[in-house]
Amino acid sequence: MRVVIAPDSFKESLSAWGVAQAIANGVRDVLPDADIVCVPMADGGEGSLDAVLVATGGERRVAQVQNANNQVCEASWAWLGNGSAFIEMAAAAGLEQIPAAERRPLQATSYGVGQLIRQALDAGARHIVLGLGGSATNDAGAGLLQALGASLLDGQGNELPLGGAALKQLASISLQGLDARLADVNFEIAVDVDNPLCGPRGASAIFGPQKGASSDDVATLDAALKHFAQICVDQLNKDEQHLPGMGAAGGLGFAVKTCFNARFRPGVELIAELSGLDDAMQGTDLVFTGEGRMDAQTLLGKTPAGVARYASRHGIPVVALVGALGDGYEALYKAGITAAFSLAPGPVTLEQACSNAPAYLRQRASDCTRLWLAGKPAGAMAIKENTQEATQ
Repeated sequence: MRVVIAPDSFKESLSAWGVAQAIANGVRDVLPDADIVCVPMADGGEGSLDAVLVATGGERRVAQVQNANNQVCEASWAWLGNGSAFIEMAAAAGLEQIPAAERRPLQATSYGVGQLIRQALDAGARHIVLGLGGSATNDAGAGLLQALGASLLDGQGNELPLGGAALKQLASISLQGLDARLADVNFEIAVDVDNPLCGPRGASAIFGPQKGASSDDVATLDAALKHFAQICVDQLNKDEQHLPGMGAAGGLGFAVKTCFNARFRPGVELIAELSGLDDAMQGTDLVFTGEGRMDAQTLLGKTPAGVARYASRHGIPVVALVGALGDGYEALYKAGITAAFSLAPGPVTLEQACSNAPAYLRQRASDCTRLWLAGKPAGAMAIKENTQEATQ
């Protein structure tokens, strides 16, 4: 029996690799001789870097950059060889790095992401995959552009301070100082949302509150980003603000689309390609996937939905093991998920659920493997009956 295990990470609990290993242990409790292939997955947001490193054998590199609060931090990126690099924007400007009480949505900057791109350029990168998601920023990528040499000036000719709110004062933008090496770089952008830059579905309105933005802050930021977009129309002759995905990562998607040769792709698709997920499906009998919470939003580019699409091409059943099942998760059944199960055996706190996730995943994977085997011809598979060992 061949089993592919392709989950996303569980935020604040386990990496995608950790989730995959826990599920694999559960399968082996029942089928010790199963051929198990672990393919850690992600959708472009947090955890994408680790998934890509595991899948490709790339080299983790570390740089000192500015975080979203413009404080020095260490951020990792991946050198994949052959002129290719992978950068997870959340590594430099991620929401999880900033405690809730310290989040400053009006001033938060993507400057550090630009610094990581410079690191990749210094290493010789000519192909950069940039994962968007999990950002603490709402500056439409202005900080990234400034880090790479662009000039964003106010009416007095002064460089704008960092942060999204300052864009309201933008009078002119010049790309003449951009690092010349960028002209030869092929950018691929991994996204998991289709939001435009501004408006009721834009970066500020939809994602601003989770970054600490009040209703007044949201209005300020949305107006500032609209002004930035209009300057780009007037001075760069580029109008990308309404395209799907421009609101990703606090609008960072808008900057890279407007100023670079960037190709946008669904994050799951891009990570799956780097990970060889489709090849792994060949000859597979059962697929496990999972994420921290599955609901109707999972259909909009999240890992389980993407994994289900690949499995469906090969007619393989897919079991999703998730931390919680939210409203509308049943829609995933039409997208290729065969069955979905939450992990907790009973009422538990979030802290308990996170700390016990490996054990819960192992037990649910064991249970699901037993159920799957029950539908097979008698004697086709041998089930390991040592339940004491299975729960160790």
